Amino acid sequence: MESKIAVVAIIVSDVSAVERLNSVLHSYGEYVIGRLGLPYKEKNVNVISIVMDAPVEIINALSGKLGMINGVTSKVLTAK
Repeated sequence: MESKIAVVAIIVSDVSAVERLNSVLHSYGEYVIGRLGLPYKEKNVNVISIVMDAPVEIINALSGKLGMINGVTSKVLTAK
């Protein structure tokens, strides 16, 4: 399978979702190139960006699992 570079932008608005979010991200750890997390206390959210090198199917599977977590919003941007 051909791999793609992708950036997954995640906003966590419910702190109780962090444990489940980290569990999902951990299960895709072999595809993660880097991770940056920033707490934005003034708005009571956390902003996370994940850079991946993975097949499109894996990227889509991660995106789908993130979409099922209440209090988590995510979008994926893939390189051409």
